[in-house]
Amino acid sequence: MNYFRRLDPFLLLPSLSISGISIFLLLSTSPNLAGPQLIYSLIGVFLYLMFTSLDIRFIPKYTFQFYIFSVIFLLIIFLLPQIRGAHRWIDFGFFILQPSEILKPLIIITFASFLSKDNQPGPVSIVGYTLGFLPFLVLIFLQPDLGNAIIYLSFFTGLLIISGVYISILLTGFLSFFTLLPGIWLILKDYQKQRLFSFINPNLDPSGAGYNAIQSMIAIGSGGLAGLGLGRGTQSRLLFLPEYQTDFIFASLVESLGFFGGFILLILYIIILVRILLIALNSEYRLGRLLAVGIFCQIFAQIFINIAMNLGLLPITGITLPLLSYGGSSIVSTYISLGLVSSLTSVIPKKLLVIR
Repeated sequence: MNYFRRLDPFLLLPSLSISGISIFLLLSTSPNLAGPQLIYSLIGVFLYLMFTSLDIRFIPKYTFQFYIFSVIFLLIIFLLPQIRGAHRWIDFGFFILQPSEILKPLIIITFASFLSKDNQPGPVSIVGYTLGFLPFLVLIFLQPDLGNAIIYLSFFTGLLIISGVYISILLTGFLSFFTLLPGIWLILKDYQKQRLFSFINPNLDPSGAGYNAIQSMIAIGSGGLAGLGLGRGTQSRLLFLPEYQTDFIFASLVESLGFFGGFILLILYIIILVRILLIALNSEYRLGRLLAVGIFCQIFAQIFINIAMNLGLLPITGITLPLLSYGGSSIVSTYISLGLVSSLTSVIPKKLLVIR
C-alpha cells in the first residue's frame, strides 16, 4: 500500500498522456511505428514503477562504479560498425540502443552524488568536476551527436549552479566558453556548419540545409487553430517533412491537431516540470535536490530546444521531444528519470508535496 502512495500522479499521468498522444499520432502517420512505440512506452512505465521504489541514499556507495561504467559504455560504440555514418547506436537486431540517451539518468546521478558531498564548490573543485565531465562531452560530440552534447552540458551546468558555486566562478566559466567558440567552429562537421548558416537564412539553401526548417514551419503554419486532423497533414503524410516521427514530431503534431494540440502538449510538459521543481525545492536531502534539478534541466532543455528548432527559432540539431518522439532509448531514459524523481517523495515529508 505504501508503494502505491509513492506514485506521483503529477508525474505519471501527464507522462502517460504524452505517450498516448505519441502513439495515436504515429498511428495516423506511420502505423508500422505505433506498435514498437507502445512497447517502448510499456517498458518505460514498468521501469518508472521499478525506479520509484528505489532508495537513492545507497547511490553514493557506487558513484565511482557508475562513472567508470558510463565512460566504458560510450567507448564501446566506437569499436562497433557505424550506423547511418555515426557511432551513436548499438544494433541488437530486434532493438537499436542509443547509449548517450540511456545513460542520461545515470550520469546525472553520478555528478549529483559527487556534488552532494561538496557544500560550496570552489575553483579547484569546479575544475575537477569539469575535467571529470569532459570525457562524456567529448565522446558524445565525436559520435557525432551535437544535440545530446548540448543536453549534457545543460544539465551539468544546472547541477553546478544548484550546488552553490560562486557566481564569479560561473561567469568566468561562461566567458572562457565564449572565447573557445572560434575553436569549436573549426571542429564542427561541414553539415553542422551548414545548419548554422541555414538557421540565419533558411532560403540560402532551400532544397538542402534549409529544407528541414522550411518544411517544419510550413507544417506548423498549415495546422492553424484546430489542425488538419490525424492522418491528414500533407507535410508529414506525404513525407515532405523529414524525421516527422522523431526530431520534427512537434511540427507533425501541430499540423494534425493545430495550436490547441500543441498547447495541450505544452501544458502536460509544464505540469511535469513544475512537479519536478516542487520536489527539488522541498527536498531536504542534498543528493535528492541535485538529482531532481539535473533531471529538470535535462527535460526542460530537450523540450525547449526541440520546439524552438521546429519553430525555426534555433538551429537544427538532433534532439528528441521527451516521450513524444519515436525511439525506445529516449522513452526508456525519460521514464527512468521520472521514476528517480518520484522516488524522492519517500524522503520528503508528505505535507511538503502538496501543491497549494
